[in-house]
Amino acid sequence: MTESDFVVAIPARYAASRLPGKPLRLLAGEPLVLHVARRALAAGAREVWVAADDPRIADALRGSGVRVAMTSTGHVSGTDRLAECARVACWSEDTIVVNLQGDEPFAPAEGIRAVAALLRDSGAEMATLAAPVTEVGTLFDPNTVKLVQAASGDALYFSRAPLPWPRDAFARDRTTLPDGGHWLRHIGIYAYRAGFLRRFAAMPPGRLEQVESLEQLRVLEAGYRIAVAVTPAPFPPGIDTPEDLARAEAHLAGHG
Repeated sequence: MTESDFVVAIPARYAASRLPGKPLRLLAGEPLVLHVARRALAAGAREVWVAADDPRIADALRGSGVRVAMTSTGHVSGTDRLAECARVACWSEDTIVVNLQGDEPFAPAEGIRAVAALLRDSGAEMATLAAPVTEVGTLFDPNTVKLVQAASGDALYFSRAPLPWPRDAFARDRTTLPDGGHWLRHIGIYAYRAGFLRRFAAMPPGRLEQVESLEQLRVLEAGYRIAVAVTPAPFPPGIDTPEDLARAEAHLAGHG
């Protein structure tokens, strides 16, 4: 199996709650979903698919070199949408699929390749990436998902809570991070084989998943492995709000 023997699938839902029409919002004059698709192409994937729910998204991608699967508007998660995409694309059970979120216009090509390689080399059912937490505000932010890793490298748990909790240090002071570098921020990119993607989507929501509103906990609660590696390159924040979009415009302007 070669390093480029993976596909990238990008879930693109038109009716995003915090930023309606998000895939087609313009960034540097071009639709957001087109920027994300180009990052996937730059990673050297064998195929790049966008799992869309609106024909306007397909129109925006015409001539870009990516394929579009028109999926149901009724899917409740990106995983469900990608499972339908896998059926449309007729991927074999063993095809490595990288799930790249549709709001990641600056996702590094090295990171996309790394998560595919991690899945291939680890033998786990899923793989994902993380980055060190360097600020105490990040640790306490419930919108930032933290993960705890086993000695093997697999994920033990994902949480919106500040985990692990340094009992003695935080009993004295919660305004700075203690020494030791024990904290990891989850980066929401995943790899799995197409067969497991289909099984994942067919599994009922887990109890922990519903408590934390974190879909990946369904996999851990069911007893499957999720391999974790530190990302080889930074993943700038994704785009969820109009303010995020403005920051992305400023970022591009500063690197133009």
